[in-house]
Amino acid sequence: MVARPGTFTRLRTVSCAHAARAERRGCADFAEPDAWKRGGSTRARLLVELKEYAYEIERLRGVVSATVFRASFMPPTARFSSYLKERGSRVERANFDVIVLIQASSLAAARDVQMSPAYGFMLAAIRKASRPVHVIAARNARRIGDVAAGKGLFLFNHFAAEDVSVMLPLWEYLAGWYVAETGLTNSIALVPEEGGKSDYAIINWARWDVSPLRHFWTQLTKPSFWRTVPRNLDANHAASMPIYCRLA
Repeated sequence: MVARPGTFTRLRTVSCAHAARAERRGCADFAEPDAWKRGGSTRARLLVELKEYAYEIERLRGVVSATVFRASFMPPTARFSSYLKERGSRVERANFDVIVLIQASSLAAARDVQMSPAYGFMLAAIRKASRPVHVIAARNARRIGDVAAGKGLFLFNHFAAEDVSVMLPLWEYLAGWYVAETGLTNSIALVPEEGGKSDYAIINWARWDVSPLRHFWTQLTKPSFWRTVPRNLDANHAASMPIYCRLA
C-alpha cells in the first residue's frame, strides 16, 4: 500500500465470529436492482412492494432485520478509477438505486431466508422491475461499530480489487482516515460468503448523522483525502463505487 508515514494506521476492528456472537449480525443478503431502467414513479411503486415483503421476511426465524434503502446520490468515482478503466466491462459498475439488506443471525439462517416464499416473491418483484439485479450473501469480515437503524445518511461502498486478499487491509487503512477526519464511529465490511460470486470484494455499510452536503464538504476539501483514498486505491489496483442512501 502507498501510505504517508505517521498519519493514518489500520484500525483495530472486530472479526466476523465475534460480531456474530455479540451483535447477532453475522451475515447479510443483498438484492440490488440497477438504476437505469426505471423512472421515479416505477421505483416508488417498487419500494412500497419491497417494504411489504421486508416486513414478512423480518418475521422469519433467524432474521434480525430486513431494510429497504433508496439511493440518493452516486458519486462518479468509477469514471476516474484507473483500475476500472483497465477492467472495462469485466467489472460491473455499482449503479443500484434500490438496496434491500437482510441481516440474519448466521449464514445458515440467511440460506433459509433465501428458500422462503417471501424472499422469492421479493426477488421476483425486483427482477420484474429491473435488469441487472445483483444478489449476494455476505458475512461480516470486519466491523468498527454497529450501524444504527433509523434516519441518517447511509453508505454502501462497493469495492473491487485485482487481488481480493489486498482489499481487507486496504479497507482498514482507508477506514482509519474516515474515523479520524469525518468522525465515523460505525462501519461494517461485508464480504461474499465462501464460494459466492460477486464483482465486489467488499461492500462497506456505514452511516453518518449529517447532511450529504456537509459530508462531502468534509471529505473533498481535505488535501489528505486525495493523498490517502484515491491514491491508495489506484496503487493497489482497486476501486470504490459508493452509493449513498436513505431509508425507503
